[in-house]
Amino acid sequence: MSLEDTLLRIFAGERINRIMVMLKMPEGEAIEHAMVTRSIESAQRKVEARNFDIRKQLLEYDDVANDQRKTIYALRNELLESQDISARITDLRAGVLTDLFHVHIPEESVEEQWDLGGLENALKAEFNLELPVRAWLEGESELAPEKVLERIIDAAQASYGAKIPPGAEESFRQYERYVMLQILDGHWREHLAALDHLRQGIHLRGYAQKNPKQEYKREAFELFGAMIEAVKLEVIRTLTAVQIRTKDDMRPDDQPHVENIQPQHPSLGGMEEPEPDYASGDVALADAATKRKAQPVVRHAQKVGRNDPCPCGSGKKYKHCHGKLS
Repeated sequence: MSLEDTLLRIFAGERINRIMVMLKMPEGEAIEHAMVTRSIESAQRKVEARNFDIRKQLLEYDDVANDQRKTIYALRNELLESQDISARITDLRAGVLTDLFHVHIPEESVEEQWDLGGLENALKAEFNLELPVRAWLEGESELAPEKVLERIIDAAQASYGAKIPPGAEESFRQYERYVMLQILDGHWREHLAALDHLRQGIHLRGYAQKNPKQEYKREAFELFGAMIEAVKLEVIRTLTAVQIRTKDDMRPDDQPHVENIQPQHPSLGGMEEPEPDYASGDVALADAATKRKAQPVVRHAQKVGRNDPCPCGSGKKYKHCHGKLS
């Protein structure tokens, strides 16, 4: 079916369609009648208007993602250009602790609504902080919740700074930047996938008498806010959980090791695993080991061809037996 026939059948109405069927016009026949030409022009305008509306809606949806993308890229550029983000990490920690505090001790609430036990457990589980919040309030009757929050933030900052050995500040600042970039990138990729999934089904909101574009903007904004909060929480959790050990703190049992790999058939001559040589600096931010270059392989037996019988005595060709992994 030609393009003209397709346009006429879809957009020109039943009248033109019946005329074409009645006249039995063959496919590929040039249509030169003025009435049919006008119908084709009208159909083409409808198609172009429909395609324009589709592109316009896609651009409006993309504008939402572009605004969020500008915010994320601006933050990434700041992290890449900064050598020290300790002040930003401190602000993030204070914000995360404040949110956690208000979950268990809501603002403008009475003491009967406070969950002091839950707050102490959450601080222990999330930030490894054992703080006697209940004892503070019981021992100081005039202690305001805001002062309790300040003590928690100060204790968290002191605990975080105490685990950084002297002289390792610069290395740890680079590690902070690396962690935040990795977490931000991971959550941003997941957020883009969530936006794409949202856009695919947002048109169904029209059946509920709602504007799909407005609903998309609203939910995309909520998803973006949730992503930012998730990034903050994960960054603080990760940095809080990091254990830093110096060379003197590491015991022999803590040294990573690689077991020697024994060949299944010693008579064939295998690769001997060289004994690893580990390099350690003054500060170990994570347990790492660096192998030295492998020594050349020395064969102690004649090379076995792929089509030769396997030396293990199975009767199979070497390529179908122990030579499968070679």
